[in-house]
Amino acid sequence: MISARADVVGSLLRPPYLLEARERRAAGELSAADFKRVEDRAVDEALALQERAGLSVVTDGEMRRESFQSQLVESTEGFGPHTVDAYLWGEWHGDERVGDKSTERPEDLGVRGRLRRVRNLSAEEFVYARARTDRTIKVTLPSPSLYASFWSPEVSREAYPTLDEFLEDVARLLREEVEELVRLGATYIQLDAPHYPLLLDPKTRAFYEARGWNLDRWLTRGVELDNHVIGDHPGVTFAFHLCRGNQGSRWLVSGSYEPLARRIFGGINAGRFMLEYDDERSGTFEPLRHLPEDRIAVLGLVTTKNPRRETVEELEARIREAARYVPLERLAISPQCGFATSVIGNALTPEEEEHKLRTIVETAQKIWGTT
Repeated sequence: MISARADVVGSLLRPPYLLEARERRAAGELSAADFKRVEDRAVDEALALQERAGLSVVTDGEMRRESFQSQLVESTEGFGPHTVDAYLWGEWHGDERVGDKSTERPEDLGVRGRLRRVRNLSAEEFVYARARTDRTIKVTLPSPSLYASFWSPEVSREAYPTLDEFLEDVARLLREEVEELVRLGATYIQLDAPHYPLLLDPKTRAFYEARGWNLDRWLTRGVELDNHVIGDHPGVTFAFHLCRGNQGSRWLVSGSYEPLARRIFGGINAGRFMLEYDDERSGTFEPLRHLPEDRIAVLGLVTTKNPRRETVEELEARIREAARYVPLERLAISPQCGFATSVIGNALTPEEEEHKLRTIVETAQKIWGTT
């Protein structure tokens, strides 16, 4: 099982040449083969950056994705037309550098036909990266109930009469992807589930409850679907990532993990919980007391939202504070989220990004003597 003390969540900043190539590909100005070569270059650089920082766990930076959750939509028929706004809508809050931003949910967003997979979601990401690094590769996948935002009573009922039926099909596709990744040799897989902390906010909870599930059902049926995706794979470590929104250096909601902790920490069959803790919006470490004794809390203490340079000393102090609730041997450290959860990255430079990753590694070495 994965025992890394210095971990990563998923995405890294997309280089400008990759963003330009994506636009040219969409305009029909770049062939599929040429675009793949650009993507490959970006992945190579992402792996090299993480290796330079000293990480023992790496990702491909999600360089091949429009958003952290886009690979299911892109690899499956049935979702209908959409733009990147399908992943960006909401009332986003930012600091004085970026300000607030409100994006309406596209009115025509919604699954329109029965889902049919036309290619694997993340197998290409894993196989390519595996050939280019000797580090442990983490593959990130979305939690199935995250896609509730793609089900609409007005648009989707003909294809899927109920939200349950739709999400069961999503979970089936994701479970098949996990099985394929394991067959290919993946040993570390993460489910990204930011929608659970969004339930802490009355306004966003009202949207999710309007899909047909109340809060209790989200914490029962949603967890059941997550565990269906995870399945039973001896020798494979699963992580579960919870954050409060991360886009363009902005965030969606605030609130302690306390209302979710007992049922999420105790209910999800994951060995590692990737938890956002980079500022006061996440509350105290006290909810960690609900973490079962066979689970690890990976504390997202280093922010990806701004270029603030955390120090080893301040990170060590916070980890030792968390150790009041969970012993040090069941703690680890990571960024609070990805650096670019979509093609719209956060407002910092690649150099600042690398410095943050290096600081995480140095902190892990100081506290645990290993990464």
